[in-house]
Parts: sequence; C-alpha cells; structure tokens
Amino acid sequence: MKSWTFETKEIADTFDSHVREQLPWYDMVTDAVCYITRNYLTDGGVVVDVGASTGNMIDKLMPLTRERYADVVAIEKSQSMCAILKKKYKQSDCVFVENADVINHELPNADVLIVFLTMMFIPIRKRRALMQALRASCKQGGAIIVVDKVCDHQGYFSTVLKRLTMQFKLQQGAKPEDVLNKEMSLAGVQIPIDPAILGEDAKQFFRMGEFAGWVIEC
Repeated sequence: MKSWTFETKEIADTFDSHVREQLPWYDMVTDAVCYITRNYLTDGGVVVDVGASTGNMIDKLMPLTRERYADVVAIEKSQSMCAILKKKYKQSDCVFVENADVINHELPNADVLIVFLTMMFIPIRKRRALMQALRASCKQGGAIIVVDKVCDHQGYFSTVLKRLTMQFKLQQGAKPEDVLNKEMSLAGVQIPIDPAILGEDAKQFFRMGEFAGWVIEC
C-alpha cells in the first residue's frame, strides 16, 4: 500500500470532488470560515490561506476580498496544486500564489490566517513552531482559523465517531474498498492534532465526528 500524497497531478485534478465525497460538511464549514473571516478582515487587509490546495477557500473569499480591497496569499506545498492555482488566478491582481512548505516559509503579516485541513499533514514535531509563526504573523485584532482532524474521544464513543465518519463517506457515494484503501494509505502521513497545541485561547466553533474548528483571536 503506497502512502497518500498530494504531489500527483491525478490527485490535484480530482481533489475538489474527492474532498466533498469524503467530507460532506466541507462546503458548510468553508462558508462558515468565510463568514468568520468577514468579521476580522479590515479594508486593504491580507488573508493567508495555508495549504490552499486548488483554491476552494479562495474562490469563496473572492467577493469579500474585492469588497474590502484585500489581498490573498495562497501558500501551497504541492507543485501540482500550485499549477492549478496559478492558472486559475493568473489574471487576478489580488491573489498571490506561493509554492512553498509553510514550515520553512516566512509568513506575511495578515488580518486572517486560515489553516484548513492542513495541520494534520504537518509533522508533529513542527506543529508548535508553526503555531508560533502564525501567531507572530497575525495582526492585532485579527484571527487564526484552524479546521482539522482531532484525536478521538475515549471509550466506545470514539468507535462511534469513526463509524459515523465512514457512514458519511459511504452515503456520499464512496466505495467501501476506496474508503479502506484511503485510510490505510494515510498511515504515518495524516496524524490528528492535539487541540492543546492551539492554546487555551482557541475557541471551538465546529465539531463533526473526528473533525473540529477553532478561532484564535490575536
């Protein structure tokens, strides 16, 4: 079984449909993040999308960023994903695509920094450093928004949540074999986060099964 990777053109080309098949709440939470962003983005401000993939979040943010004359910085490690981003936004004067590993990349000062389904792919030993960098880059009055997979609850309820996640995937049309293969390919690649790394000031706004979302005000 090969490990999951975002570095292939096939994954990049099918990402949008794949993520919605796997996560039926994806669009709802994307809309929630965009609305939360509206509350912290100032006129002429900056939004940073860490792990921008194919630009789903940016697409939803565009009406707001145009209204506020704001810039969006998309940071994406995968070259295949970046190729899609650069093609999609090559005519835009407010979206700046940076093909970089956020761990080794200097973040711009921003009103809002979004880390959407990204932290779980960051090595555990580097997560605290990333959170420190995010906090250092966030402007006073701004916010960091994190949505990610979390460690399970304890006891039987943790089993219930795992089954709930699988049930959602199957209801969206995923084949049982594909669900199993995807899960096995994520071993050592996708590791749930411990919410403690976000800090005591992180406020939860979303929880569904094994996924949750927080806002950290700066």
